[in-house]
Amino acid sequence: MAAAVRDMAERPAGPAKPLSKVARLRAMAVAQPDPPWPDAPTFLPELAALIRAGDCCGLWDGKTDARLLKGYVLSQEERRAIPVVGNPDPRVLRRLHTFYHAVGTTIGRRSGHVATPLIDLHEEGFGRVVLIAGRLVAVSRAVRDVHRFGFDSLAALDAAGAALVEEGVGMIAAHPGLVVLES
Repeated sequence: MAAAVRDMAERPAGPAKPLSKVARLRAMAVAQPDPPWPDAPTFLPELAALIRAGDCCGLWDGKTDARLLKGYVLSQEERRAIPVVGNPDPRVLRRLHTFYHAVGTTIGRRSGHVATPLIDLHEEGFGRVVLIAGRLVAVSRAVRDVHRFGFDSLAALDAAGAALVEEGVGMIAAHPGLVVLES
């Protein structure tokens, strides 16, 4: 045993051992500050709550809502750097799905009628998103460049989500007979 310790002490220091993926992600998270939180967000708390609901192991318990939503914030330079060829990254698709699920959940809380998102995407990153409440299409959006899905700031994310919620709630209020499904 003593010989093994002596041999280790006599070995020259080689190249540094590369960091593991988890260690690199932790270092990146510490190096990047949280994006600024808007003054009175209406949609962001619902989106953060939906993300936290998917955390089955408690990994996100110590994170702020701003840190959870940081993946939705992309600058113009970051967007331009993302290639639009090939299939979109699964993390981007998960963010897109979570965003529209949060819109549907918020519409349901505000109107009392569940709005279910249906997302049909081509593998190249374009398609359509509809939120359906009963027989009513409450929100319909064409999406393109899903590879680059993101917003300039958390305030822009909040405004986009709130606008979709207002559109859906307004559509449900305008057509209440279509929302109720009869057996």
